[in-house]
Amino acid sequence: MEFKAAVLSKVEAHLEIHDVEMTGLKSNDVLVRNHASGLCHTDFEVIHGSLRFPLPIVLGHEASGVVEDVGDAVTLVKPGDHAVCSWNPNCGHCFYCDQDLPILCEPFSRHVPAGFLMDGTSRLRIGGETLYHFSMVCSHAEYCVVDESSAIPVPSEIPFDRACLIGCGVMTGVGAVLRVACTRPGTSVVVIGCGAVGLNAIQGARLAGAEPIVAVDIHQEKLVMATAFGATHTALAGRDDVPSVVQGLTRGRGADHVIEAAGIDNTLQLSFDVSRPGANVILLGKTDVTSEVHIRWGSMMGERRIVRSSYGGGRPRRDFPLLARLYLDGRLMLDELITRRISLDEINDGFADMAKGSLVRAVVQMN
Repeated sequence: MEFKAAVLSKVEAHLEIHDVEMTGLKSNDVLVRNHASGLCHTDFEVIHGSLRFPLPIVLGHEASGVVEDVGDAVTLVKPGDHAVCSWNPNCGHCFYCDQDLPILCEPFSRHVPAGFLMDGTSRLRIGGETLYHFSMVCSHAEYCVVDESSAIPVPSEIPFDRACLIGCGVMTGVGAVLRVACTRPGTSVVVIGCGAVGLNAIQGARLAGAEPIVAVDIHQEKLVMATAFGATHTALAGRDDVPSVVQGLTRGRGADHVIEAAGIDNTLQLSFDVSRPGANVILLGKTDVTSEVHIRWGSMMGERRIVRSSYGGGRPRRDFPLLARLYLDGRLMLDELITRRISLDEINDGFADMAKGSLVRAVVQMN
């Protein structure tokens, strides 16, 4: 079959809308007709070369849609199901899956950097040549083909443009607080960086009953949003003495849990400076994968637990339906994350807005 997709052919270039070809489904494949696809900063990193993938490639990994067809061995979804796509399929039986770390699934880790699906091959072609898959989803397209472990059924009542956000930014931020830090009611949380992931970490802290919840950013307007998502206090980095603010709210000890969601060298140091001895420091932000970071060694002492998390400890089959229900129950904020809705043809405008820092999330809505 053929369908339209946004293709990146070289670094620092615009995405181009092409008619691409998909080969036939294999036994464990699921074909999803995409209805919505969120623009994530990870896509932006591939476009600008700080995250390296083979080209040409179809970007996008934050998707929701309707299952159109399934391979003959698929049992977890059926045609007609509404689904959110997970960018972390897993085999369920390798060494890391057996260690309850599906994020490190060996077939996934082996094939995702090569731009393939779980069997080490591509289903996409352009001009007769191989077209690569990004994060095993490729959602900036009218259709995507994913492994069945990526296709997660969710209630049909949740709108597609809200549901797609669950697939990456929401799971990463909320999960960091609930699943990785295991935040308990009454414990203190500091979130550094109030973009999409940081705002979701803040509402994860609100759902956990944390107190206080301190939002830190360099932009005042983001701190206003953070308050709407559940921050009880804010600190404007560059103006406020952030460690002193946090100590003043925590009886001089520092925060129980610090979520770093900015990905800048000096915010890594700040994460340790605002944490108490014995704290959880959860690193979500990213920078160029070849960059070196510099941390004052003494700030990491005191039995701090430092964890780098890429998906907030998410188990999509468990967590995506839960997050969808929290939204439908009015407890999870998704509408407020969407800054702009665009068509597939406008995708480069969406990434241009991302470069300006004027977006929380843009969502591509398919016809």
